[in-house]
Amino acid sequence: MTPKTPEPATTTPENIEDIDVSSEMQGSFLEYAYSVIYSRALPDARDGLKPVQRRILYQMSEMGLRPDRGHVKSARVVGEVMGKLHPHGDASIYDAMVRLAQPWTMRLPLIDGHGNFGSLDDGPAASRYTEARLAPAALVMTDGLDEDVVDFVPNYDNQLTQPDVLPAAYPNLLVNGASGIAVGMATNMAPHNLIEVVAGARYLITHPDATVDELMSFIPGPDLPGGGTIVGLAGIRDAYATGRGAFKTRAKVSVENLTARKVGLVVTELPYLVGAEKVISKIKDGVNSKKLQGVSDVTDLTDRTNGLRLVIGIKTGFDPLAVLEQLYRQTPLEDSFNINNVALVGGSPQTLGLKELLQVYVDHRIEVTTRRTRFRLTKRRERLHLVLGLLIAILDIDEVIQVIRNSDDTDQARTRLIDVFDLSVLQADYILELRLRRLTKFSRIELEAERDALQREIEQLEALLASPALIRQTVSEELDEVADRLGTPRRTLLTEARPAPASTAAARRVQESLELADTPCRIYLSTTGRSIRVDARADDDSSDFPAPAPAARLRRGKHDAVRSVVEGTTRTEIGAVTNLGRLIRMSVLDLPVVPANSVQLAAGVRIADYLALDPKRERVIALVSLTSERPIALGTRQGTVKRVTPGDWPSKPDFELITLKPGDEVVGATQPAESSNLVFVASDAQLLHFPAASVRPQGRSAGGMAGISLGAGATVIAFSAVDAAGGGAASGADVGEGGAPSVAGDGAASNAAVEPGIVVVTIAGNSSTLPGTDAGSAKVSAFSEFPAKGRATGGVRSQRFIKGEDALQLAWVGPAPALAVAPDGAVRTLPDPGAKRDASGTPLAAPVGSVGFAVTLP
Repeated sequence: MTPKTPEPATTTPENIEDIDVSSEMQGSFLEYAYSVIYSRALPDARDGLKPVQRRILYQMSEMGLRPDRGHVKSARVVGEVMGKLHPHGDASIYDAMVRLAQPWTMRLPLIDGHGNFGSLDDGPAASRYTEARLAPAALVMTDGLDEDVVDFVPNYDNQLTQPDVLPAAYPNLLVNGASGIAVGMATNMAPHNLIEVVAGARYLITHPDATVDELMSFIPGPDLPGGGTIVGLAGIRDAYATGRGAFKTRAKVSVENLTARKVGLVVTELPYLVGAEKVISKIKDGVNSKKLQGVSDVTDLTDRTNGLRLVIGIKTGFDPLAVLEQLYRQTPLEDSFNINNVALVGGSPQTLGLKELLQVYVDHRIEVTTRRTRFRLTKRRERLHLVLGLLIAILDIDEVIQVIRNSDDTDQARTRLIDVFDLSVLQADYILELRLRRLTKFSRIELEAERDALQREIEQLEALLASPALIRQTVSEELDEVADRLGTPRRTLLTEARPAPASTAAARRVQESLELADTPCRIYLSTTGRSIRVDARADDDSSDFPAPAPAARLRRGKHDAVRSVVEGTTRTEIGAVTNLGRLIRMSVLDLPVVPANSVQLAAGVRIADYLALDPKRERVIALVSLTSERPIALGTRQGTVKRVTPGDWPSKPDFELITLKPGDEVVGATQPAESSNLVFVASDAQLLHFPAASVRPQGRSAGGMAGISLGAGATVIAFSAVDAAGGGAASGADVGEGGAPSVAGDGAASNAAVEPGIVVVTIAGNSSTLPGTDAGSAKVSAFSEFPAKGRATGGVRSQRFIKGEDALQLAWVGPAPALAVAPDGAVRTLPDPGAKRDASGTPLAAPVGSVGFAVTLP
């Protein structure tokens, strides 16, 4: 048998479509960002809920899980929400549900949880082990959904509908706060007291032109679920005015006698979202690292009966208040909260102050009340129409029956009733469905009473719709009723800003009890944002640091490029100047100490973690002395220069040094001598230096004066000060009387040839490339190559751009040798010094993150 030859397989032609990858990535990313911002991460300013939270509350309301009914499995709720409304995984739904039930997270919990819903230190049990139902506060959030008070939108598969927003009978966004991270934006809002928020909203209803200060008389500050103490109200005022601010919270601590011979600190309230285990861990780490002294033991006696009780034992001979001051500075017993009031308003994210938040909510409630009144009026009119028709039928019921009996079918009966008694179709249908038991004498009396009541209600509802003032009054009264029913007393204590730690009696007792001498020290700030303290040798009789050893070597460890250095003592304060023009007082006691013969900035702390900074916008650019008689010189990105009058320092923990224009920021700060020169370097490679004496010192509130004339599109990228003679630099805050740190030895990396005097380092690149991807080209020139020009002029060119370069990426002016480091602090190689003033640069092997001067070995 001859085998059958297989037929050739048919192939489907390939269908390959070419697309532009950049356009596809852009479109996909925008769709993803839109989904995260509008459908996941940010709350609506009207009801204060994210979509998943709103869907959980609505579905639980539809399931009838009221407070007066039993709990049901959380897994059942999660399944209903996921299957009908929320097109995401069960983990995200259950996480949101857990947060709504946690009393330490929500000031007014919306879900009544039964079972293990977690703690501040541990996560919750799985959804199959916990149960839940709506809390009383959730009922007023969903009340009125059946009265057409809000719009309903389709769910993810267009088979069901869900509310676009909840009616929200109280300002939930302010009361419970919110947190979320979207694409390119985030929100972090603090909880408040319901009674106070309602009082502020009611005042705004009657006084639409109310100011923030007037509203703060009703809402003085956040009211955190765990209590504690808010220290300093300046940041809260800023947040209420602009939508952004920060405040510090402290634990509630009392000094108690633990035994007849032992005293301890008893913690009964902790800062917001700080758990006891985290505090205990930080205390143990501080004791083991010798940063905390005077603590003998820590015991957690927290239970369900007495609540939080954390007992910290104090060693004999130590002042409990002094130890407590240490604990506040070095443990989470004092924590900061950054307010960022970002919420959706009209479908777009906005940053809102206190008045705007209340106004959005009041407008929402006015709309809800108006729609509810209109709905009720329609229902009352429809019912009155039927009652009037029924009364007509009862008055002449015999004729009505005769008409119906003589009719062949229902349609004929309906038509004859309409013609004979002048009824509407609705009235005729209602009469045809009338039951015989309604024909009694008492039924007529009840119908007449109902008619009169309906007429009165219709008149009231029409009057309410016709008067915006009555609508606002109704909103105000309903808010007051909710506050009376659900409001609780304030838990968090508010105090004004405390004095700086070094000026308080408690801080002095800390130092005395721990036997800290008031010794001279240097404080270093690296270009990567780390800070350390170097104390003078205890056996040195002079107040100055020892001279450098002849064979001292420059350390090659990370973070050794210094941005700023200032001298002081262990009991004095220094100032940290930020790019937002703010000076923050700081005590040097809390900084880690390194030996004077081994300066390693990698051992320091991140100064951004030590200070209360805006993590998104603020960074420290210099350290300055608060006891020096020299003015602080500031240079801004838009070319403004200012010298601040010395000694004009308020007692507040932080204050403004300059009034910045919109979009401007401080790029450099220094504390030079009167004979020094101030130096600007712009992105278009122009360098300008002029005498510091030409800038008249001004008060803190002044905006400064013109420093450099910038070209089109150019900005200032570096500002510093140098000694007029060219032999030293005032980089950051001066060491001693204007001398710059010096270094002896063989240098670091390519900086083996140490040139005395001041050098100018410039690094050019392409402005369109992503930061850190283009190494660019660098040049190191002597500062003496650059002629001086007058203030407010354009300066001279500091580097010639080659092909592919259009701007300076980095510039630095300071004492040789210049030290370049990567963003992580690793040493980078710079070209040898000696290049001409306007020469082009030498290509770099790797990108440079920052440039500073080398560490001085005391």
